[in-house]
Amino acid sequence: MPSDTISVTAARNGLRGRICVPGDKSISHRVALLGTMAHGRMQVRNYLCSEDCLNTLRAMQQLGATVIPGDSPQNFTLIGTGMHPKAPQHDIDCGNSGTGMRLMAGMLAALPFDSKMFGDASLCSRPMKRIIEPLSRMGAEIHACGSKPGCAPLQIHGKKLTPIHYDLPMASAQVKSAVLLAGMMLPGATSVHQPAITRDHTERLFAHFSIPCTTSQDGLDIVVNGPASPVAKDITIPSDISSASFWLVAGSIVPGSEIYLQNVGLNPTRDAIIHVLRRMGADIEIINQVEEGEPYGDIIVRYNAHLHGTVVEPQEIPNLIDEIPILAVAAAFAQGETHIRNAAELRVKESDRISTTVTNLRAMGACVEEYEDGMVITGGIPLHGATMDSFGDHRIAMGFLVAGLNSAGETTLLHCDSINTSYPGFEAQMRSLIV
Repeated sequence: MPSDTISVTAARNGLRGRICVPGDKSISHRVALLGTMAHGRMQVRNYLCSEDCLNTLRAMQQLGATVIPGDSPQNFTLIGTGMHPKAPQHDIDCGNSGTGMRLMAGMLAALPFDSKMFGDASLCSRPMKRIIEPLSRMGAEIHACGSKPGCAPLQIHGKKLTPIHYDLPMASAQVKSAVLLAGMMLPGATSVHQPAITRDHTERLFAHFSIPCTTSQDGLDIVVNGPASPVAKDITIPSDISSASFWLVAGSIVPGSEIYLQNVGLNPTRDAIIHVLRRMGADIEIINQVEEGEPYGDIIVRYNAHLHGTVVEPQEIPNLIDEIPILAVAAAFAQGETHIRNAAELRVKESDRISTTVTNLRAMGACVEEYEDGMVITGGIPLHGATMDSFGDHRIAMGFLVAGLNSAGETTLLHCDSINTSYPGFEAQMRSLIV
C-alpha cells in the first residue's frame, strides 16, 4: 500500500479516550506574523507544527524573526523585529496555505522591499484577486503571475500605502485580516465593513499585542489605527476546533463512543459546528471553560443513536465553512434531510469541496443532491466502505476516514499526505481511540 494511503474499518466497540488535538491553525499563522513585527520576545506554546504553519514561521525567519526552540516543537521563543523586518533573501514558499499567503500579502505590501510568494499546485489555483483588489486600493503593487488569472505566485513591490475604508464583498476573515495587517503599519485609520461576522482572531490578537483596534457593537465594522507598535507577550494557542470537529462527529456517529477533547478553542466566531451538531441531536458537553484572550475548554462527546437532519442557515456558513465536509458526513448518518446551501466558497478551497464531498458520499452509498452552492443529504442509509481519492485535500481525507469508522467493509483514502498540512498525527490519534 502506498505510504500516502490510509485504510480503516468500522470501530465495532466504539471510540474512547482522551486526546489533545493540535494548536489552532488560524491563530498560529497570525501569532507568527504579529510576533515577527512585535518589539521584544515572547514564549509561544502549542503552535501548530503542520506544514502550513511551519512554512509561515520559516517565512517570518526570512524577514528577521528569531525562533529559539523550547522543550518541544510546539513551544518556542519568538523574538520580533520591532517593526523593522528585513527583505527576504529567497522567494517565500507558502506550501498549501491560502491563509498564510493572503495574510502575508497584506503585511508585505506595506513593507519597503520586494518579495515573491509561491505555493503548491493547489494553492496556485486558488483566487488571490480578493486580497489584491483592496490592497491595490491602498496603493499596493501586487502582480499575480500564475498560469491562472489572479492566482499565485504573487510578486509584491512593497511601498508606503494609504489607509482606506473597505466594504468586503464577501464574508472573509482572510481578506479582512489582509487589509487590517496592512493598515496597522500606516498612519491613520484603516477600516473594514463585513457583511457577516467572520472569525475574529486577528482582532483578538491585535488586543493581545497592544495594537489599537476597535470593533463596532454589532461586530461588522473594525478599525485599526496605525502606525502600531506591537508589544510581544507570551501566548498559549488553544487546540483547533476545526481539527476537533472530526472527533465531535466521530463520537456522535460511532456506537459506544465517548471522547474527551482537551483545551479546544471555543471562539464564538468558530463554534458553529458545535451548535449545528447539537441541533442535530449530538451529545456534546463543554466543561472547564477559560477565557485568556481566546476562550477554550474541554469537550466530551458521546454517541447518540438519534441524530436527525437540519437546515444550515445562511448566517452560519461563514463560521462553519471549514467544517462542512465533516458535517456532511454527520448528515449521512442522521435521519432525514440536511440542507447545506449558500456555500459556493467551498468551490475554491484546497479542492472543490462541494464536488469532492458529494463524490465521496455517493461512493459510500449516501443519497446526496449537489447544487452550485452546496448540497442536500438524505441520511439514514447504511454506508459501505470504498476506495476514494482525497483529492489532495486534508479535510476530505480526514472526513471520510471518520465516515469509514461506522461503515461496512474497508474504507481507503488515497493521497493522504495532505493531512500533514493541518493535523500531523491524525492517524495515530484515530487508532488510539479505537477500542
